[in-house]
Amino acid sequence: MEHFGAQRGSTMVFEDAIHAIETAKKDGFTVAAVFDESEKRLSRIFSPELIRSTASEIHNGALPVRTMCLSAQRRFPLGSRDKKTREAGVEVAERAVDFACRAGIRVIQIPGYDVYYEESGEDTAEFFLDGLGKCVGYAAACGVILAFETMETQFMNTVEKAMKYVGIMNSPYLQIYPDLGNIRNGTENYIADLKSGCGHIAAVHLKDTLEGVYRNLELGGGRVDFPGCLEELTGQGVGIYNCEIWYDGKTEPTEYIRRNLEFARSCFPPERKDVNGCD
Repeated sequence: MEHFGAQRGSTMVFEDAIHAIETAKKDGFTVAAVFDESEKRLSRIFSPELIRSTASEIHNGALPVRTMCLSAQRRFPLGSRDKKTREAGVEVAERAVDFACRAGIRVIQIPGYDVYYEESGEDTAEFFLDGLGKCVGYAAACGVILAFETMETQFMNTVEKAMKYVGIMNSPYLQIYPDLGNIRNGTENYIADLKSGCGHIAAVHLKDTLEGVYRNLELGGGRVDFPGCLEELTGQGVGIYNCEIWYDGKTEPTEYIRRNLEFARSCFPPERKDVNGCD
C-alpha cells in the first residue's frame, strides 16, 4: 500500500509523482498526468531544486507526462474578492507554467472556478477574467497551453460556458479540458455540449457521475455515455484522455486501476481513419 501513497478518505494520494507514474505504466497506461494542491506537492513548482529534480525524473521515465492539473487554484481562485488570494492564484499559475516548460508538459488543466470558498457574483467573474488574462499571457510567452476543466459549480459546468472565456481571450494558449462526468451533470445535452467546443478541446477527463454525485464512482458506475462521448471526441480529433478514478478503499489497488482502465478502453470506437473534425 505504501507504493500507492496515503489513503485519505476514499482517495489514494500519490505524494511521490514518480511512484504514481511508475504505477500507471505497470498497470497498462500509456500516458500520465500530475497534479498539485497540498503544500507538499505545491513545493514542486516553487522550489527551483525540486523543479529540476522532478522534471528530470519525468524526462527519464518510460511513461510520458503530457498534462498536469493545477488543483491549487481552488485554494487560490482568480476571482477571489481578496486581492492577495488573486495574486497568489496568478503566481501559482506562472510557476506551474515554468514547471511544465522544464518537464515537457504540454497542457495545464486549470479549474473553471471564479471562486470556490466564496459566493460567486458579478465582481468575482470580473476578477476571474482579469486574472485569467494575466495567466494566459504568461503561458503564451512560454508556449504552454492552459485548458479549462469543466467543474461541478454553475460558473463553468459545461463546455459551452468554458467557450465563453475561450472566445473572450481568443488565444491558442487557452483551450478546454472537459470532465465528462461534470458536464453530464451540467446539461442533459452533454454530447451536443461537446460539439460546441470542437477545435478547442485539448484533452479529456474520463470520470463518471450520478445526479448530484461527483466523486467516489468507478468508471461505468454512473450515467455517462462514454461510447457516445468518445465517438464524438475521437471524431473531433482529440487525442489525450486521462482517467479520473476514485479508489473505493476495498479492492486491491492494482486490480482496481486495471479494471477501470479496461472499462475505459472498451468504450473507445474501433480505430478509424475517417476522423473528419468538426461538422
